[in-house]
Amino acid sequence: MQPLPGIGDMIWHLAHIRAVAAQHGGRVTLLAKPRSLADQLFAGEDTVRDIIWLDRNPRGRTGQHDGPLGLWHLVRRLRAGRFSRTMILHHSHTLALAAWAAGIPWRQGYGFGGQRWALNRGPFLPASARRLHQLERATAFLRAAGVPLPDPEPLVAIPQAARQAVAERLATIRRPLVAMGIGSSEPHRQWGAERMAAVGDALLRAGWGGLALIGGPDDGVLAEAIQAGLADPARRVLPALGWHLGEAAALIAAADFYVGNDTGMMNLAAAAGVRSYGLFGASPPLFHSRHIVPITPPGGVQSPDGMRRITPAAVLAAIAADRSGADRRAADGGADDGGAANRNANDRNAGSRGGLAPAG
Repeated sequence: MQPLPGIGDMIWHLAHIRAVAAQHGGRVTLLAKPRSLADQLFAGEDTVRDIIWLDRNPRGRTGQHDGPLGLWHLVRRLRAGRFSRTMILHHSHTLALAAWAAGIPWRQGYGFGGQRWALNRGPFLPASARRLHQLERATAFLRAAGVPLPDPEPLVAIPQAARQAVAERLATIRRPLVAMGIGSSEPHRQWGAERMAAVGDALLRAGWGGLALIGGPDDGVLAEAIQAGLADPARRVLPALGWHLGEAAALIAAADFYVGNDTGMMNLAAAAGVRSYGLFGASPPLFHSRHIVPITPPGGVQSPDGMRRITPAAVLAAIAADRSGADRRAADGGADDGGAANRNANDRNAGSRGGLAPAG
């Protein structure tokens, strides 16, 4: 059971779900929320047998599993599965209660607060673990439970069919390619069309061949506004809006790097092994992946104006500085730091463009 709602939330738990499946020698049934698109994330591998969609607290309506009657519907669904074990990668006491009421004989979870009484197998995490990032919390729990987890960093499996489909779509787009994440699950995390167009135009002028604009099905107006702000968009822009996550991951994997809002697509880019310049003006920077390079505004991350305080010049400078640093590290034979240090936009020389142009 992993009930966090977003795509990024599910990506953070990819390695953990695989580890649980591997320990038990087969595929698992996954309880997840529809917004996580878990079916698409696991489409390229043999980890998940089935998905129980948890319809709780959806936007704008009452879910099938909300309230006492909804809890009973969930209990009936779990009973029908005749499960022998459940592992709850969350602090929810409601899910623990549902597992108990469904008669699942082996029930494990974090054990915070009231959840513990409905569980009958340890280990239980200490209260201090509540302060950990969700990925770190799941990692601590699996390791305490003796579940082998070689590397908790998320890695998405990209189906070969998706790679082939994307290669055909890219046939008319100039290369090398930059992936730009334009969507945003929340308005205060949106950087805006004008700033994105300024960065995209500067990258094209610096020698990058094309831009892939990656977002949701409702981002068409935003994508059009960005394209209108480019000096030469012909054969250089591929809108990728509402694509299946397998094809979105294949598209990002075909790019040299990703730049964009802190969204599920940024987490997908990092999980595809692509250098990802994330704009963190309204949300705390993420450091769970060596591929994420956080870019924050001068004065620190704050809502509601944090995103506005990140300038296009600062983003371009951060990309240039990081790429130049990676080139130096590669020449010296050193390891890439993967963005472990916070790239604060206030600390960058906005006039620097040393590493902005494509290699070669």
